[in-house]
Amino acid sequence: MLHARLEVDPGTAIGPVPRRIFGTFVEHMGRSVYEGIYEPGHPTADAAGFRADVLALVQELGATTARYPGGNFVSGYRWEDGVGPVASRPVRLDAAWHSVETNEVGLHEFARWASAAGLELMYAVNLGTRGIAEAADVLEYANHPGGTALSERRAADGTPEPFGIRLWCLGNEVDGPWQIGHKTAEEYGRLAAESARLMKFIDPTVELVAAGSSNAEMPSFGEWERTVLRHTAGLVDHISLHAYYEEWDGDVDSFLASGAGLDRYIATVAAIIDEVAAETGAAPVGISVDEWNVWYQRRWNEIDKPRVMNGDWPAHPRLIEDEYSVTDAVVVGSLLISLLRNADRVSMANLAQLVNVIAPIRSEPNGPAWRQTTFFPFQLTAALASGQVVRPSVASPLYETAKYGAVEVLDTVATVDDSGTVTLFAVNRSATEDLALEAVLPGAGLRLQRASTLGVPEGGDRHTSNTATAQPVAPRELAGVTITPSPDGASSLVGATLPALSWTVFVFGAASDPSHSDETVASRG
Repeated sequence: MLHARLEVDPGTAIGPVPRRIFGTFVEHMGRSVYEGIYEPGHPTADAAGFRADVLALVQELGATTARYPGGNFVSGYRWEDGVGPVASRPVRLDAAWHSVETNEVGLHEFARWASAAGLELMYAVNLGTRGIAEAADVLEYANHPGGTALSERRAADGTPEPFGIRLWCLGNEVDGPWQIGHKTAEEYGRLAAESARLMKFIDPTVELVAAGSSNAEMPSFGEWERTVLRHTAGLVDHISLHAYYEEWDGDVDSFLASGAGLDRYIATVAAIIDEVAAETGAAPVGISVDEWNVWYQRRWNEIDKPRVMNGDWPAHPRLIEDEYSVTDAVVVGSLLISLLRNADRVSMANLAQLVNVIAPIRSEPNGPAWRQTTFFPFQLTAALASGQVVRPSVASPLYETAKYGAVEVLDTVATVDDSGTVTLFAVNRSATEDLALEAVLPGAGLRLQRASTLGVPEGGDRHTSNTATAQPVAPRELAGVTITPSPDGASSLVGATLPALSWTVFVFGAASDPSHSDETVASRG
C-alpha cells in the first residue's frame, strides 16, 4: 500500500471559494437544448415545454452559472432570431454543427428556465459573423430599463423588466480555424476592445470575458493572450481558458494526472496576465475556465464529425454524447480540485456541457433522465466546498506519466469555513494501489460528518458507466476513518485508506461532545 501525508493550515488560505467556478454550459448543439432541457410533449414537460425531470437533476447538480447560447454556435448566431413570437421565428442553418436551428428556445425562454434552475446567465455575443453594433444591441435589449426601441421591444416580447445579465462573453474560440469568423489575435483584440468599450458605455456594471486560446496546444497560445490583453487592458474583467482531457491509447496514468496539466495551463495564463498588467498598468484580470471537461475528441473526429458534417442538415442530431466511466469521474473530480486549488486566479469556470452533450446529465426523448458518473464529484464539490480555500502541504509518492512527467499520487485541496468545518477533497491517482492517508487538520476534537468516495463499484471495473437502465456508479460511504487528537491538543489527526483510482470528500466539524473525539467513526454517506 502507498502512503501519503498532508497538513491543512488555515493561515495559508488563498482566498474564498469562488462560487462561479461551479458554472455550466448550455449550447445550441446536438441535444443539449432540444430533447435535453426542452422537450414539449414529454410526460414531465411544463407549459413552456421544459422537462421537469431534467430541471430537478440540474437543481440537484448545484451549478451556479450557465454560459449560453454557445460555443461555436454563437459565432454564426443572430440573437434577434430567438426573440419575439415563437411561431414567427425563422428556421436557420447552423453551420457550426451542420444542423438546423428552429429558434424555439431563445433568450427569454432560456433566461426563465435558468432562473428556475437557480443559474446566473452568462451570455455570449457573436464576434464571428457580427460585431460591435450587434453586441451593443443585444445588451441594450437585455439590460436597459425602458424607453428605447430595443428595451421596449423586450417588453413587448414578454419581459418588461430587464434581464440584468452581468456576465458577457466576447465571442468564442476565435483563434481556432474551425470557428466561423476566425480571426488573428490583432483582429480579434481590436474587435473585442471596441465591443467592450461600447458595452461598458451602455452598462458599466457588466463583466466582460475576452476569448483566450482554445487550448494549450494551439500554435498561437501565449502570444494570443498577450496580444488580446494588450488591446483590452482596462476594458475586460476576465480572459477565457478552454481545457478538455481524454485518455489516449490506454494511457490511464497520464489521464489521471489531467489536473496537473490544468494546473500548469492556469499558471502559464496567470503569468501572462501579470506580465501584461505590469506592462500596461491595468489591473490583472481573472481567468474564466469557461469550457472544461473530459471529452473523447478522437471519437468525435473519427465517428461523429464525418457522420454529421457530411450528411443532411438534421435538427438537434446526437453529437458527442460521451458515456462516462468511473475513470472519467475521478478525472473530473481531480479537475475540480485543480480549479479550487487555483481559486486565487480562476474567477469562474463552466463544465461543458450540462445535458446530453459531453454532460453530467443524460436524457432520452420521451424517456428517462439520469446522472452520469461525472455528476457526483461536481455535485458534491459544489455543495460542500465553502469558506476559504487552503492548499495543504503534501508529502506524497510520485509516479511517472508519459505526458506530464512525475506527478504526485495524492491530488488534494481543502476548504475551511468560519465555523471551523474542514472539507477535504482527495484523489488517489494510482490505478492499482490503495493509498494510506494521514492528515493533520486544524481544530481539536473534530468529528467526521461525511466521508464519501467514488470509485470502482463492486462487480465492476474502471470502465463501468451509468446508463438509462442501470446506474451502478454512485458515491458510497468510506468506512474506517479514524480521528485522534494531536499531542499538543491543537489539531486532529485523521487516518483513512483511499481506494485505488478514487475521488473522495471528507467533511469534519467541531465535536459537540469532546468525549467522542477519540474514536473510529464511519460516515453517513
